[in-house]
Amino acid sequence: MSSAAACDLTGQRAWVTGGTAGVGLAIARILLVAGAQVVVSGRDAQRGRWALQQLGSERAELVLGDSSDPAQARSMVAELQSRQPQLDILVASGGAADEKPGLFHEVDDAHFEQVYRHQFLNRVHPVRAALPLLRENGGCVLLVGTDAGRHATVGEALHGGLGAATIMLTKTLAREFSRWGIRVNGLALTLTAGTQAFEAAMTRGDRLTDLYKKAMARFPQGRPPHADEVAQAALFLVSPQSSQISGQTLSVNGGLSFGGW
Repeated sequence: MSSAAACDLTGQRAWVTGGTAGVGLAIARILLVAGAQVVVSGRDAQRGRWALQQLGSERAELVLGDSSDPAQARSMVAELQSRQPQLDILVASGGAADEKPGLFHEVDDAHFEQVYRHQFLNRVHPVRAALPLLRENGGCVLLVGTDAGRHATVGEALHGGLGAATIMLTKTLAREFSRWGIRVNGLALTLTAGTQAFEAAMTRGDRLTDLYKKAMARFPQGRPPHADEVAQAALFLVSPQSSQISGQTLSVNGGLSFGGW
């Protein structure tokens, strides 16, 4: 039996932010296989239409907006609620594909705000907007973050700091939301194949490409995790199979590092 069959989500409705590409799209696809109705969101209409074609299911929907903006996050929730007043699962993922590692003293001021918006606020605002719907019948929240939040990584001071904040946000929201029967968990990712950011980094031919190649050589299995493998972990954490798990962040890093908090 496949993991999707074991984690039956028939009758449930999920919203996947950043669901028009990369890890978010892979998660949306596996939730559909498990039987859920899936709403994907992103900022680009053309990429959104492309994502719906890739998903190829009448149970897939699209809403457009920037989830790092509180007003747009609320607007997206209002739109999906107008179509159907049900939400059981929220997966907060995505981020700007052009965000790249950089030494702290070399990062320009604008990049600080960009990383904050696209790695943290776009997790916070969808949760705040969707909470009234999730409270109706309980549900699940999954925050997709970075393993740099657990392990100090040169060139990722900003991403790592905000990744650590996301891990603590996961723990705290799990405590607060337990009163409504809502579970909150997280994923902490490393280099992930099958994503736009990974493919772009590997073809740049600059220092970032060199860093990625050096990191890839350290994976015990000789390769980084793929977006589809991350999606398997996501499915488990939002399914009844993990009904007794909340406040936890699972690293999907191919054994590149261990420990953490």
